[in-house]
Amino acid sequence: MFIRLIDGLNEAIGRVLSIVAILFASIIIYDVVMRYAFNAPSRWAFDISKMLYGFYFVMLGGYALKHRAHVSVDLLLEKLSPNARRWVEIAAYPIFFFPFSWVFTTKSFDFAMRSWNSAESTYGAVQIPVYPLKISMAVAAVLLLLQGVAQMLKLIMNSEMEGENAES
Repeated sequence: MFIRLIDGLNEAIGRVLSIVAILFASIIIYDVVMRYAFNAPSRWAFDISKMLYGFYFVMLGGYALKHRAHVSVDLLLEKLSPNARRWVEIAAYPIFFFPFSWVFTTKSFDFAMRSWNSAESTYGAVQIPVYPLKISMAVAAVLLLLQGVAQMLKLIMNSEMEGENAES
């Protein structure tokens, strides 16, 4: 149940965020047309598209992990048997992934709270609030951490199922 809930949450977020990609691409196209066709660049489009891209990129960490789209050391793992590969992956989560995710979660939360408390905004002609983007980093870190737990549980459950199948 927990695994399906986390998988479903990250899947839904990934699908919804595909709309954000269309939005920031549209803003970039708008700005390019305004700048080069009408010689009237916008003051806000670059900052908004940069922030939307950052939001898009960071929020898709859990979705990418669910679909195994992150970089891995397949060069070393491909020489192992499927069972050995699975155990190496299981061991890698507590050794590498969870410490990184914990630091990412706690530091991004602190980062977001400082930004929120100071009502941080961009500098320039148009001052855009920055704290929503920084809050999204903390949310993304939690989603990534939860997806890591789900991925590790899937690996463990697959190992247990194969053990049961081998015994029968």
